[in-house]
Amino acid sequence: MLMGIYQNQIDAKNRVIVPAKFRDELGLQCVLTRGLDECLVLYPMSTWQEQQKQLAELPRSDARVRAFLRYTYANARDVEVDKQGRILFPSDLRECAHIEKELVTIGMIDRIEIWAKDVYETNKNGGMLTSGDLNSFYKDYKV
Repeated sequence: MLMGIYQNQIDAKNRVIVPAKFRDELGLQCVLTRGLDECLVLYPMSTWQEQQKQLAELPRSDARVRAFLRYTYANARDVEVDKQGRILFPSDLRECAHIEKELVTIGMIDRIEIWAKDVYETNKNGGMLTSGDLNSFYKDYKV
């Protein structure tokens, strides 16, 4: 399971080191794309393939489905983790997520979110819930 939060940086060659705790589960081949928030999402290939199966079942007659598929797939890139545990960030995805140098990397069960540190902090730590929000969440989702 991917979990935890790490701070790291992008280097001069647009590479970032994937935290060591994430590398085994992530594998050497993965997919990087835009997230639903102002972040990027790095998927292990197995998770990406499962998601593709689910998305393939959605009705393409629904304009929202088509728009979501475009959003997801137009921005998706196959990336490889190198021997030093780094991945290369395409410049267009860096721009989408406002990534310049400082990053926050978060394990999210079966995927990894990668945030520009300033965006993460500005968005209340990526959308942190208040205690009232947490109580409502627990009640609504029974977790």
